[in-house]
Amino acid sequence: MEWYIIKVAFNREDSIREALLKRIKLSGLEDYFEEILVPTEDVVEFTRDGKRRVVKRKLYPGYVMARMVLNDDTWFLVRETPGVGDFTGSGGKPMPIDASEVAKFLPKEEEEDEESEPALKTSIPFKVGDRVRVKEGNFQNLEGEVEKVDEANGRVTVIISIFGRSTPVELDHWQIEEI
Repeated sequence: MEWYIIKVAFNREDSIREALLKRIKLSGLEDYFEEILVPTEDVVEFTRDGKRRVVKRKLYPGYVMARMVLNDDTWFLVRETPGVGDFTGSGGKPMPIDASEVAKFLPKEEEEDEESEPALKTSIPFKVGDRVRVKEGNFQNLEGEVEKVDEANGRVTVIISIFGRSTPVELDHWQIEEI
């Protein structure tokens, strides 16, 4: 069995995965499919009232990965599933991807201590060049431009004009809002 990437309808990855699993079971081809997954990662988001929550974010929207044996029956079953575009590959021929590449997206085995929590990225709704206003803190109501976004720490560097000079200020992402 090898891993293949399947192009699917954008924002319908989970429902198409379920449809594929159902069709595989109905057709009796379970022996040819091992796993179908939608690559995701956990990210921290903050609600408007500042509450922290962990959500799953799709790494590759519009794509699903399948570990399967590719033959005429399995190819037809996947291609004829509603919402599925095609396999990725060249010249109309599906190309398998290396298992080591897929291992990056598979859920990690719980080998670590329960105390050690994996570092989660923070989902920051700003990008470099955005105009923002500081809504909390020492620089409240000042406006500036985003210079750098640090998702690992949830911080944003904003260039603010203080006394006529451009000054970089590092703020938590929840302290600013888009203009």
